Amino acid sequence: MSQAAALPDVIRDIERTPADVVDKASAFASSILADVAGRRGALHGRIAPLSKSMRFAGTAITVEVRPGDNLMIHAAMAIAKPGDVLVIDGKGDQTSALMGEIMSHQCVALGIVAVVMDGACRDSEEICKMGFPMYSVGTNPNGPTKQVPGRLNHPISIGGVTVHPGDLLVGDGDGVTVIEREKAASLLPLAAEKVAMETKRIQGIKSREALRPSWLDGALRTAGVLKQGETL
Repeated sequence: MSQAAALPDVIRDIERTPADVVDKASAFASSILADVAGRRGALHGRIAPLSKSMRFAGTAITVEVRPGDNLMIHAAMAIAKPGDVLVIDGKGDQTSALMGEIMSHQCVALGIVAVVMDGACRDSEEICKMGFPMYSVGTNPNGPTKQVPGRLNHPISIGGVTVHPGDLLVGDGDGVTVIEREKAASLLPLAAEKVAMETKRIQGIKSREALRPSWLDGALRTAGVLKQGETL
């Protein structure tokens, strides 16, 4: 029985989360989307924005590189489309930067909405002044090499989360949440309900009409902290 042909290292054509879904998702905080996705999909907090004011929503172009080499990031930028996010598995390396000011300007010109990488960047002050959403594990002045092959638009693991090409990513000051492309549209009504519920809860706290959650006593009984019928 013949084996299926191996996928090429560079996959150019991918199915993306629809643009209208991305636009609607951009109205929600990363925390809201993580909650309605089952409290999963949020990247490890070590992958953080250079500035807490950074925010984005877009579709994943996945990039796998070897530590300290950005050849495949340049290749990803060459095939990216407006609205894409470069999601880079840089193996957590912090010994050299994978991107800096020049590549960030190029991303803006190409319509790439953000970079999320398990690796380091440089020129952080300039990138912050630009307002370009850059999420990384830190900074390092060293520049990268450009000679080691990698892969584009294959599934990658970054920050403890598997990311597939075309997945939805939403980032803000708290970090980045990844939503599977197939599930993104179905989660939007749940996100809206979550926002409405939290807004009501905050209003109850501010008015002092609901200073503790209604579920607390029940949860404490279930956990065995309170006896049946007992309240705080």
